[in-house]
Amino acid sequence: MTTVLLSAAGAPGAARLIRALRDNGEREVRVVGTDMSERAIGRHLCDAFHVVPAGSDPAYADTILDLVARESVDVVLPQSSFDLEGLAGRRGEFPVPVLVSSPDTIHRSNDKAESYALLQRIGVRTVEFRRVAGAEQVDAAARELGYPERPVCFKPVFSSGSRGFRILDPTVDRAHQLLHERPGSVAMTLDDATALLDGDTTELLVMELATGGERTIDGIADGARVVLGHPKTREAMRAGLAMYFVTLDDPELMEIADRIVRELRIEWFFNIQLVGDRVIEVNPRISTIVYQEDLNLPWLGVKRALGEISDDELAALAARVRPGRTALRYFDQVEFDA
Repeated sequence: MTTVLLSAAGAPGAARLIRALRDNGEREVRVVGTDMSERAIGRHLCDAFHVVPAGSDPAYADTILDLVARESVDVVLPQSSFDLEGLAGRRGEFPVPVLVSSPDTIHRSNDKAESYALLQRIGVRTVEFRRVAGAEQVDAAARELGYPERPVCFKPVFSSGSRGFRILDPTVDRAHQLLHERPGSVAMTLDDATALLDGDTTELLVMELATGGERTIDGIADGARVVLGHPKTREAMRAGLAMYFVTLDDPELMEIADRIVRELRIEWFFNIQLVGDRVIEVNPRISTIVYQEDLNLPWLGVKRALGEISDDELAALAARVRPGRTALRYFDQVEFDA
């Protein structure tokens, strides 16, 4: 039996990931889930569950270290961007593999301004941006990038997923938003944004708005190349989450992924996101996977960590990727007596 500690067991992809680890076709897997909320779905789906501090808490890594010993964990698999930095800085202290890149890789990936500058330096198409803080600088940067003649967008320098992302669009209809759209619309005018940001000093990236279809590249890397991975579409957004994915055959996207992995020295799982032909996000962690019965990427990563499969053997499995393989995400629920 293999025991995997899975962090952020309340994340949107946790339920499917837990099932994939168990349905590996080779052996019994015991999943120990952790989350900062006791209401995480992992509490009900994992074999054991523990509430832990936030990934940014100085006590986080010590708590995970303690759980590794108490639960006889074989591999630590972090699932959230917020858990990476605390684990990366301490990974050498763990007696078991921790599937996280180096602290430098995590910092350069999570700092979106640094990521964009790096992408520009290695010739990968990305967005023009300005790193700013405060309402006045946001206003100036937006106008430099073409507002109000064209929409722009912004998000915090350090963020995960769509948190804090907003589109600045002078044509947005606030009455229509109020009466006909769900709460949480991402579009607003620049005047509305600067009014809300008055007095706030959070570092932000003001960026040109990339347009076009969304695609991602998911895989396992060794710090110098993509060992195994494939691109997929990212479609049907709901509440900031993609709900529909189709696997692609696109050598050009895989070459882009190789360049980014090599420059950032990404190890283990990664997810690279594009809008149109521009890379907008590099996540050195596992993300939503399109599973096949003969290609279970999370389980293969665990086997690699345990020394049970070589990188050459993993690379040979690329021939199994089936373009057109589709994943449809949906909402589910569990019932229990509190």
